[in-house]
Amino acid sequence: MRIATWNVNSIRTRVDRVTDWLSRADVDVLAMQETKCKDDQFPTMPFAALGYEVAHVGHSQWNGVAIASRVGLEDVQIGFTGQPQWQDADEARAIGATCGGVRLWSLYVPNGRTLEDPHLPYKLKWLSALRDSAAGWLADDPSLPLALMGDWNIAPTDEDVWDMAVFANSTHVSEPERAAFRAINDAGFADVVRPFTPGPGVYTYWDYTQLRFPKKQGMRIDFVLGSPEFAARVTHGEIVREERKGKQPSDHAPVLVELAQ
Repeated sequence: MRIATWNVNSIRTRVDRVTDWLSRADVDVLAMQETKCKDDQFPTMPFAALGYEVAHVGHSQWNGVAIASRVGLEDVQIGFTGQPQWQDADEARAIGATCGGVRLWSLYVPNGRTLEDPHLPYKLKWLSALRDSAAGWLADDPSLPLALMGDWNIAPTDEDVWDMAVFANSTHVSEPERAAFRAINDAGFADVVRPFTPGPGVYTYWDYTQLRFPKKQGMRIDFVLGSPEFAARVTHGEIVREERKGKQPSDHAPVLVELAQ
């Protein structure tokens, strides 16, 4: 089974790129983030034409997460227990589904913005609630093949950014954020792609400004974190950097894993 995650940065803008890649890469399941549309605006027909079912949650032109699967789409869950919201906003940041016997979550972790912004404690609270829920899922079924996939908005190590000096006193690399990421690792979820894509200089995101992509000035912030059963089945992982090129790309590249049956 081939499973991927991709922050598409507006699915309506990039539906042709996304579906073209799904076909070329022979992907069975794709978790998407930043779809930036309401449920009734999601372009399901191009996915259906390729044999994919889609589960999506989106409330506005911000956020939005989805899972597209051609191997089944069951037990869809929007949000996880204890998931906080930003003030009164109902943000679409988490959706789970069982696809081909594998439990998958598409996650768009809050950005945090700056170290002084109230979005940072919101982000940390969000990650803490995710850690508690995910640990509970594993406790309930230790043999569950489960993956937490998406845009984490965290660079867990110094080699995951192109220049730490540039990110001094910034979010994404702060110790509280990194500690929150490690807490999810400690709960039993391993980065299953890094062994196949060791750094430094291996990134998943490049800002559109200042020619960051051709200058290789990026960040590794998109991850597939797998439970022990999921990780044991991974035979390959890659960051599909080529998809950051071309006309109207997302600022993120897809992250892809292969699972043995």
